[in-house]
Amino acid sequence: MTPLSKKRKSALLQNLVRDKILKSFPHLKKKDVTTASTGQNGSDIRLSKTARKLVGVNFECKNQNKMKTVYDWYKQSAKGSNKLMPSVVMKMNTRSPLVVITLDDFFDLIK
Repeated sequence: MTPLSKKRKSALLQNLVRDKILKSFPHLKKKDVTTASTGQNGSDIRLSKTARKLVGVNFECKNQNKMKTVYDWYKQSAKGSNKLMPSVVMKMNTRSPLVVITLDDFFDLIK
């Protein structure tokens, strides 16, 4: 994959997250939620002071194929969910546990 393709792929995910934030919090303006340029330090999604108070989440966006196992675990959770929200709780030694849910479920929770 070329560096330009990687940047485009990353930008697509950042734009998706930005758009979901704006849709979930309709009183925010486009200037309140922007995306960072590739290689720029800090958060991938830049939030204004108002947006930070409302959203309360710092976003780091990764669009890679290296996460197949996590998706397999999620599929397993969804298969047995019986109309409950599927999720994956995962932990690495000496690290805090993480929870994986879909982006749509996440925004339903924080609205």
